[in-house]
Amino acid sequence: MAEKTFKLEQVLVYRDEMEKLCKQEFASAKQGFEKAQDELQREEEQVKKLTEEFCNQQQNLECIDELRMYSDFFARKRDEIKGQKERVEHLDLVLNERREELLEATKDKKVLESLKEKKAKEFRREMNQKELNFLDEISIQKKVAAE
Repeated sequence: MAEKTFKLEQVLVYRDEMEKLCKQEFASAKQGFEKAQDELQREEEQVKKLTEEFCNQQQNLECIDELRMYSDFFARKRDEIKGQKERVEHLDLVLNERREELLEATKDKKVLESLKEKKAKEFRREMNQKELNFLDEISIQKKVAAE
């Protein structure tokens, strides 16, 4: 039995390609987000260690310049961490946007796939009905010829 071609096959192929592209963009966004999050965590851990070191060394500081250097360093690190947190938040938003786009692309593809399957079932049902009608006609003709 010859299969009927799906009229929207090109659209389905396009949507499949769009889904693949969205998957790649989502994976890239997720990788960027995780990398930025790891970097933020490293920065925070580094500041924590240096704070502990500063607390231990605070009594050994000999001049105000050393204290000022520590203070400037911590101020710079706070700014860097703040900037990194903003970057992580931005990348989280981008990741959520990519996730939504991927869900939408997947949904669009699934709609067409289900339509294609529905059309294929309908075609098979029509072909089966035609085959039954044909077999009925053959049996009627044999019965008429036998009489």
